[in-house]
Amino acid sequence: MNAGKMPQLPIYDHRVGAGPTLVFLHYWGGTARTWQPVLDRLPGRATLTLDARGWGRSRELPGPYSLEQLARDTRDVIAAAGVTDYVLVGHSMGGKVAQLVAAARPAGLVELVLVAPGPAKPAAFVTPEYREGLSHAYDSAETTAAALDTVLTATPLNAHLRAHVLADSRAGAPAARREWPLHGIAQDITAAAQNIAVPVLVVAGEQDRVEPVEVLRDNLLPYLSEADLRVIAGSGHLIPLEAPAALASLLLRVPAVTGATSNGGAS
Repeated sequence: MNAGKMPQLPIYDHRVGAGPTLVFLHYWGGTARTWQPVLDRLPGRATLTLDARGWGRSRELPGPYSLEQLARDTRDVIAAAGVTDYVLVGHSMGGKVAQLVAAARPAGLVELVLVAPGPAKPAAFVTPEYREGLSHAYDSAETTAAALDTVLTATPLNAHLRAHVLADSRAGAPAARREWPLHGIAQDITAAAQNIAVPVLVVAGEQDRVEPVEVLRDNLLPYLSEADLRVIAGSGHLIPLEAPAALASLLLRVPAVTGATSNGGAS
């Protein structure tokens, strides 16, 4: 796996392998390493993971941290890595960013996988009061642990993964930590979603309390012309960490092209 960086671009990791490349976008509070349990179950596949602007190794990149900026960053990283055919895999906030990327109908995109995504139409419960409360979820070690244990997960994480989640959530740039709950989560992108022209797989957690299955059915699927919904039994919102084997199995639905390779990360 090669780390890559270009001026003003998020830091990314590009693993050479059979394509199409699986491009992973993380959730609000996550980083590229959120996807590691899934990557470990995809041997031989070309993958591209990045730390979104304001998070992880990209924490020092300046704003804005809007959905539109994150979508531009995604397109720029894909271009910088030399990826020409890919599947875009977005989780939660990353899923909403992925919808915006796909809506532009970029060359090379063959499928969209939305994992417990922020829906195109904000749910009714996303009120100003809800957003204000959510913006404080990562204020302290105590509030972050409470959010992880009572909201984000339905199954306990092992100590190693739990430590990563707690550290990554707290380490985001302050403005990036506020942008999603105060603005991005409430943004209506239904017009963009309706412009998506590739097949879409929507993956939901059966016990997800952040983006419940019924919200995805009502607030996302109606705006996608070609979508398939799969529900992972027992999982909460953090599907990449709670059910990595099940998610990897779904991703392997897209056949790898034997012998296909990708360029290493730019330096």
